[in-house]
Amino acid sequence: MQNPVTVTGIIIKSEPISEYDRRVVLLTGERGKISAFAKGARRQGNRLMAPTNPFSFGQFRVYEGRTAYNLSDAEITNYFEELRQDFVGAYYGMYFMEICDYYGRENNDEKELLKLLYQSLRALCSGSIPNQLVRCIFELKAIMINGEFPGVVGSTLGDSAVYTIEYIMRTPVEKLYSFVVTQEILCELRGFCKRICKRVWDRDFKSLEILENLE
Repeated sequence: MQNPVTVTGIIIKSEPISEYDRRVVLLTGERGKISAFAKGARRQGNRLMAPTNPFSFGQFRVYEGRTAYNLSDAEITNYFEELRQDFVGAYYGMYFMEICDYYGRENNDEKELLKLLYQSLRALCSGSIPNQLVRCIFELKAIMINGEFPGVVGSTLGDSAVYTIEYIMRTPVEKLYSFVVTQEILCELRGFCKRICKRVWDRDFKSLEILENLE
């Protein structure tokens, strides 16, 4: 058996496999997006039961297999319990994780995307800024990180909205969620994000369909 690898990441997807196992998808800083099997994780009392739930962030010990990894242990530092108890907030989080699943690639450098997801989930939990603004920031920054942002040239945005977008573009992820905007600017940002996302992404996100009915 190969030596284990320890990665830092977030469970962005989890599904049952066989009677007691789970297959999880992890967004990691070291290996990008990886799939891993967690044997016995659905068995009551198994040490991997809680760590293999979506939103779990921490360190994961995995063994590399032929087509996927095998998860042997985990040390979770944040379960984002607030989202598990907040129906609307959970759907925002699931939407963000779907975008990470869309963008993430194995063996890619996904450190910035992982930081963005982590800080965005923290912002949802804190409630210090509106969820709709968190969503706009996440969408724009994710597109920028992946080099697909077309810019604001030719848009009909007001100066304040343009300044906000430029601030999002140049600000490190760790400092992104430190401002609020007026309702008028938020409406401009939401309209702009909707147009950009439709242009850039070639798929629909299941959680977004539900989320838009909740907003």
